[in-house]
Amino acid sequence: MRKIIGWLLLGLGAFLLVTALLATLWVPAQLERTPLDVDTKTYLSGTAEKYNPTLGETEDLDVKATSTTQADADSSDDDVIVWVNTTCLVIDEGDVPECVEADEPLKRLVSVTTDVFATGRNDALAVNGKYRHPGAEEKEGLVNKFPFDTEKKDYPFWDGMLGAPATAEYVGTETLDGLETYKFHILLEEEPVDEIIAGTPGVYSQDKYIWVEPRTGGIVNQEQHEIRELEDGMLLLDLNLAFTDEQVEKSVAEAKDNKSQLNLVTKTVPVVAFVVGLLSVLVGAFLVFAGRKRSGA
Repeated sequence: MRKIIGWLLLGLGAFLLVTALLATLWVPAQLERTPLDVDTKTYLSGTAEKYNPTLGETEDLDVKATSTTQADADSSDDDVIVWVNTTCLVIDEGDVPECVEADEPLKRLVSVTTDVFATGRNDALAVNGKYRHPGAEEKEGLVNKFPFDTEKKDYPFWDGMLGAPATAEYVGTETLDGLETYKFHILLEEEPVDEIIAGTPGVYSQDKYIWVEPRTGGIVNQEQHEIRELEDGMLLLDLNLAFTDEQVEKSVAEAKDNKSQLNLVTKTVPVVAFVVGLLSVLVGAFLVFAGRKRSGA
């Protein structure tokens, strides 16, 4: 009986040691990939000073934005994920829905854009080639999230108005509702752009802060101040926009959950499996070989 238990412990120990090895070397590469079933909405709100061509002057407005992001699983694969993103910015007046038609009688639509792009499922960097949607511009750098295991360094982050990546500068660590985040800053000052509005060149400025949960690379908060002007200095849009309080709370809760699950499988499981597996092998070997010595004597 002693010998049988010994062999069972040896088998269990070997299994757990192999599990620990796989969880350390193979599992992270499988889990640290953006899932293909992403379908999220992000809510932002703020204020805007917007030029009204009908009045011939700027007006102060309360605004809100809804950004819908979906993964196109059919166009994605093991290494690359294709995204469809639609962002709608409306005047927050009356019982306005998330988005309205351009010809709505109350004229509450500020802008609506749709973008299709691809990124690496681990490093989050833009991917072009066969994944680029017909008619879409080529992108560089990060687009909608940061990589798994984000580092305390600067990253290139795509800016659609600029048509090029801007530098997301790492500026420090900040805790949001108990969650450690890395804070990044993007600053663009009076950059010339080919189209500030359709067919018209202009000047563009952006002052943006992004808070990132580093283990997963997910963005949990964002604040931005954007200015669009004509070349002669005429103001078209002065926009202040940030995640709503409810959105930050939801993003932090989801980031905590995703981080815990990832750490459980990639850190806790390997350590527990290795320790229990090693003890099982040692105890099993003692029972088997001590029994053999006793039989020989």
